[in-house]
Amino acid sequence: MLRAFLRTEAGSTSVLLVATVLALLWANSPWSETYEAFWHTPMGISFGDASFSLDLRHWVNDGLMSVFFFLIGLEVSYEVRLGQLRDRRLIAVPAVAAFGGMLVPAGVYLLLNFGGPGAGGWGVPIATDTAFVLGVLAVVGARCPDPLRAFLLTLAIVDDVLAIMIIALFYTASLSVPALLTAAVLLAAILTLRWLKIWRAPAYIVLGFALWVATLESGIHPTLVGIALGILVFVYAPTDHKLLLAGEAVQGFTSEPSAQAAREAARRVQRAVSVNERLQLRLHPWSSYVIVPVFALANAGVTLNGETLRAAATSPVAIGVALGLLVGKFVGIWLGTWLPLRLGWGVLPGNLVWGQLFGGAAVSGIGFTVALFIVDLAFDDAALHDQAKIGILAGSLLAAVLGWVIFRMAWDRGGVCAPPDAEPAEELPNTLTVPVGPGDHVRGPAKARVTIVEYGDFECPYCGRLHPILAEILRKNPDVRLVFRHFPLRTLHPHAASAAIVAEAAAARGTFWEMHDLLYDNQRFLTDADLERYAAQLDVEPWEEIPQRVARIAVDEESGRASGVRGTPTLFINGVRYEGGHDLASITRAVEQQRQSA
Repeated sequence: MLRAFLRTEAGSTSVLLVATVLALLWANSPWSETYEAFWHTPMGISFGDASFSLDLRHWVNDGLMSVFFFLIGLEVSYEVRLGQLRDRRLIAVPAVAAFGGMLVPAGVYLLLNFGGPGAGGWGVPIATDTAFVLGVLAVVGARCPDPLRAFLLTLAIVDDVLAIMIIALFYTASLSVPALLTAAVLLAAILTLRWLKIWRAPAYIVLGFALWVATLESGIHPTLVGIALGILVFVYAPTDHKLLLAGEAVQGFTSEPSAQAAREAARRVQRAVSVNERLQLRLHPWSSYVIVPVFALANAGVTLNGETLRAAATSPVAIGVALGLLVGKFVGIWLGTWLPLRLGWGVLPGNLVWGQLFGGAAVSGIGFTVALFIVDLAFDDAALHDQAKIGILAGSLLAAVLGWVIFRMAWDRGGVCAPPDAEPAEELPNTLTVPVGPGDHVRGPAKARVTIVEYGDFECPYCGRLHPILAEILRKNPDVRLVFRHFPLRTLHPHAASAAIVAEAAAARGTFWEMHDLLYDNQRFLTDADLERYAAQLDVEPWEEIPQRVARIAVDEESGRASGVRGTPTLFINGVRYEGGHDLASITRAVEQQRQSA
C-alpha cells in the first residue's frame, strides 16, 4: 500500500507542476483580468426560494479540497490502526520532527512580522506539500532509500493533522451557533449509522453533504469535516473467515465459471478488504490528478512583474514565508529529529544516516497546497495575499534546490551507507586481510595487473551509483579485474540480504554477474516478488539451498569486517583500502597509480 501511495503522489507531481505554471502564465498573460474574473464566477443550487451559492474558487477551496482532506483522514485512520503509526517508537521521531517543522517556521515568520499587518500569516510556512516532496524524491532516485520515504510520509501525515488543527483553531473568523448545533446533530447521525453498522452509501453521502453545508455556514472551515469523516471510516485487516470465503468463491468461479459466480467472487473479495482501503484506491487518483491540480490552478496565479517582485523583495511577509520554508523547516525538522533520538524516545526506520535526513529535511520545506490554502484564510489585503504567494513559490523552489544539492553532495563525495555511529573509535585496517581466491566472484582477466575488490550491498544507493563507474573502468582498462564481495547492511537495507541470496543462487548456475547487473539496474525494486521475477529471467531457483547461500555470504562479511569494512561501498585496489572519491576520474587515477607501482 505504501509503495502504491508513493507512486501515485510522485506521478501526480508533474500534473501539479503543469497546473501551477498554467496559473502563473494565465495571471501574467494579456488576459490576466480574466483569471480572477473566472474564479469569482458564482455557481450554486436552488430549490424554490432556497438557494446556496459560492464562487468557483470557494467551490474548489471549500468543496473539492474537503475530498483531499477526507483522504488524509483515511490515511491517518489506516496508519494508526494497521500501518506505521501503530509502533510508538517509529512514530515518535517523525511526530516530534513534524512539530519542530511547524514551530520553527512559524517563529521565523513572526520574527519578521510580529505586530505588523502580516502577523496573521504565521501559519503559511508551517505545512509540507507531500506531493511535491515525493516528486522531488523520485527525481533524487536511488540516493533516497525507502526508509527515508517512509519517515517523510509519516512526518507529512502528522504535519497535515497539525495543520488542520491550526486552521480550525486559529483561522475561524466567527461562529454561528445554530449552524454549529446542526452540524453536531448531523455528525451524531453519522456516528449512529456507524454504530448500528448500516452501510448504505447514499445515506452517508446525503448526511455528509448536509454536514459540509452546516459546517460551512457555522464559520468553521469545512475541510475539518473531510478529515473527521475520513477518520471515522472503518479500517480492518482481512479476517481468516473472510479470506476463506473469498478463496472459496474464487475457486467456485474457476470450477464453474458463470456471471453469477463471477459476481459472487468479486463481492467476497471486495468485502475482505476494508472500506477505508477501497476508498483510498478509488479517490487517490482523483485527488492527485484532478482536485489538487485544479486547486493549484485556482490559487497559484499571482502577478509577477517588476513592481510586485520589488515589493516582495522587501516585504516581511514574502521574506518571512520564504525563510520559514527554507530555513525554518530545515532547522525545525533537524532539531525535532535529534531531540527524540538523543532522549531515546524512538528510533528511525532502517537506521537512516544524517546526510539522508538533512536532504529530507530540506525538501520538506516545499510548502504549496496547504500553504496556499492558509494564504486565502489569513489575508484579506490583495497586496499581502500576492506577496505571501511569491514567498511560497520562492521558498519552495529554494528548498527543492537545497535538498537536491545535499543529496548530490553526499553522493558525489563518495559517501557510504552506514548508521551515524557505525565507525568505531579504533583505527581501521588499511589492507585486505583475505586475498582473492577461487571462491570469489571475479570479472576480468585472471592475470590482471590491477584488482579492485568491492564490498557492496545491492540495495545501497552509493553502490548503485558506483556500479556503472566500475563497469566503465573495466571497459577502458583490459588489465583490470573486479571482485565483488557481499556486505549487506540488514538494518539499513531490508532487502539487501535477500538480494545477496538470489545473487548466490545465480552464481550456482554460472550467471552471477548477469544477476549482479540486473539487481543494480533495478535496485529500487527488490521485494521478494521482484527477486523471483529476476531469477525467472535467468532460469534460477532463487530460494533453493538457502543455508548454503547464507553461509557463503557470511564468509564475505567476515572477511570484510576483518579488513575494517563498516559501510558500503568499500574498495580495495591491489589489496590497499581506497580512500578517494567514488567518481570515474578519482578511481581511474588510483588504478593508474597501482598499475605503475605494479
